[in-house]
Amino acid sequence: MEQPFWKTKSLEQMSPTEWESICDNCGQCCLQKLEDEDTGDIAITKIVCRYSDPQTCRCTQYENRSIKVPQCLQLTPKLVRELTWLPRTCSYKVLEQTGELADWHPLVCGSDEGVHDTGHSVQGQSISENLIDPDSWEEHIIDWVEL
Repeated sequence: MEQPFWKTKSLEQMSPTEWESICDNCGQCCLQKLEDEDTGDIAITKIVCRYSDPQTCRCTQYENRSIKVPQCLQLTPKLVRELTWLPRTCSYKVLEQTGELADWHPLVCGSDEGVHDTGHSVQGQSISENLIDPDSWEEHIIDWVEL
């Protein structure tokens, strides 16, 4: 029996389509972050990018996101290893560290809903940045994202 690509390829070896399929669409990387200017510490808020669809937790402007939101990062294997604010449950991070994907990952369970059904997404837990006064973002800092 042939092994799935994520068990036989490194992150660097994946095709663009394979790379994109590793994303579990949890939406946690789209949560707004605040950086302490003095310490460099990152705080994560429950405020999600204006382009995040609240039901699917996917970007509604994915193809144009770097134009619409210049600070939006395109994840790469190097960034997966370096970014300290990626959640512990990020599928890229988990795959890099363990060589496995979670049982709820769409490629494993066969459903895009697994990530939401198991509570690993921001579905129902986030607020669009369109609805929040930027001066009050500190009031929305969370601790449920496991870094």
